[in-house]
Formats: sequence, structure tokens, C-alpha cells
Amino acid sequence: MFKVEAIIRPEKVEEVKKALDDVGFHGMTLTEVKGRGRQKGIKLQWRAGEYKVDLIEKVKLEVVVREDDVDRLVNIVCETAATGNVGDGKIFIYPLTDVVRIRMREHGRKAI
Repeated sequence: MFKVEAIIRPEKVEEVKKALDDVGFHGMTLTEVKGRGRQKGIKLQWRAGEYKVDLIEKVKLEVVVREDDVDRLVNIVCETAATGNVGDGKIFIYPLTDVVRIRMREHGRKAI
């Protein structure tokens, strides 16, 4: 089992959610986050002049999947979240040793 965390643009969330749902990835967690990467933020124009926003609003999408589903999940997120511009996000993949469904106390694959 693996946990896949994708940091994506907020405006891409609905499109990514639908694409994942359409192929059977129903369980997910979404968290509004702020961060920055190599771009170190952005400069914006306002009436009073230019100012820098160094923490950009993003959404963190978390999905736990079986090992054989990782590549398919990553491909779907990349295809639907990409704009081709700086700031499209990153995907992090972590191995999991176990998952427990609290209600049924099921472990492993049964729990996801």
C-alpha cells in the first residue's frame, strides 16, 4: 500500500476529483495548504504598487492505494492537474506499513 500526496492548484481540484472518481478512486482527503517551491512566490500588482506573495494557496490531495494502482493514479493526476506553467505542483509517494478501518478493525487492503 502507498499514500500518494499531490499538491495541486485549487482551480484544478474538481477536475482531478472527477477524473479519479470516474476510474474508481473514491476515497481521498483534501486539505487547503499554502506553500512555495522554486519560484519562491509571485509578484502581484495592486493600486499602491507591486507586492510579493511568497506562500501560494494550493490543495493537498491524499489517496491511499494498492501498489499496483500507484502509477495509474499518478498519471491521472498529472494529466488533469497540469497547466504547463510553473506552480502546477508536486506528487509525493510514501510506502505504508498498515492501514486500519476504525469501525470494522480491518487491516491492510480490506481497510482501503
